Amino acid sequence: MKYILCTTLIFVSSLLFGQAPRPDADRIAKHIYYLASDKMKGRGTGSKENAKAANYLIKQFKKLKLTPLGTDGYRQPFTAKVRRIVVPDSVRPAANVIGFLDNGAPYTIVIGAHYDHLGTGSQGSSRDKEPQGKIHNGADDNASGVAGMLELARCYATNDVKEPYNFLFIGFGAEELGLVGSRYFVNNPTLPLEKIHFMSNLDMIGRYNADRGVGIGGYGTSDAWPEIFKDVKGSVKFFTDRAGSGGADHASFYAKKVPVLFFHTGGHDDYHMPTDDAEKIDIPSAIGILDIHIQLIENAMKRPKLVYTEVK
Repeated sequence: MKYILCTTLIFVSSLLFGQAPRPDADRIAKHIYYLASDKMKGRGTGSKENAKAANYLIKQFKKLKLTPLGTDGYRQPFTAKVRRIVVPDSVRPAANVIGFLDNGAPYTIVIGAHYDHLGTGSQGSSRDKEPQGKIHNGADDNASGVAGMLELARCYATNDVKEPYNFLFIGFGAEELGLVGSRYFVNNPTLPLEKIHFMSNLDMIGRYNADRGVGIGGYGTSDAWPEIFKDVKGSVKFFTDRAGSGGADHASFYAKKVPVLFFHTGGHDDYHMPTDDAEKIDIPSAIGILDIHIQLIENAMKRPKLVYTEVK
């Protein structure tokens, strides 16, 4: 039933947006089920499974022929520290994964999502009373956002259109240890921050609640957002929040005076629990969220570079 609905949504989207590739249910499911499988052991920072997740993103970026824009190919290595609990391996290797879609434009749209999670409960932040040794699959947090980011990359890399803006797609590492990857990027940018049109963060878009709608933060970070949001609608409802700060990777960009957006379907009982599993992800609604995202991107590309506004 879900896949029938997905097909219908994709057909409607093609009428709305033309014949360019649209977010695809099977691809989204493939990304989520791989990243959130037990074999990936929760993608904890410093683990070999976290490195495998990074390699998975690199493989997808290569397929899309995105240009590597890390400091080591697609990777931007850094170290992260476990701070919430005492562990012998508190300093751990990590990396951002960065791919660039070069349209020859002066400015760039950044779309990001963190690919790490809590591993097997030994790095802190779990809500389970006895988390050690339990795989925290992180399907919603944040395999769902990574799948969305990869699908947006595919849509724009394969649509045979040269947009008026470039795109930078970033899989952030070590978000769960305190936004470490995104903070490292903005302090060591591989593309000048002043060249960024805006940054959009996809973090937990897989558990849509129709009573709530999807929250889109950052509405107050540029005076242009109200006009960009005008007449945007789709198969899911949304609401806006002015804040540009908060506990997710967009906050690192906002702190550097970059306009941001933040897509989030809200908390739930499985948040930071071993029960955040792939079969609980609402893929049709995730596609609806990505369709709204695409409308916002299209509207934003009709405008000059956005001017940052501090949210007070």
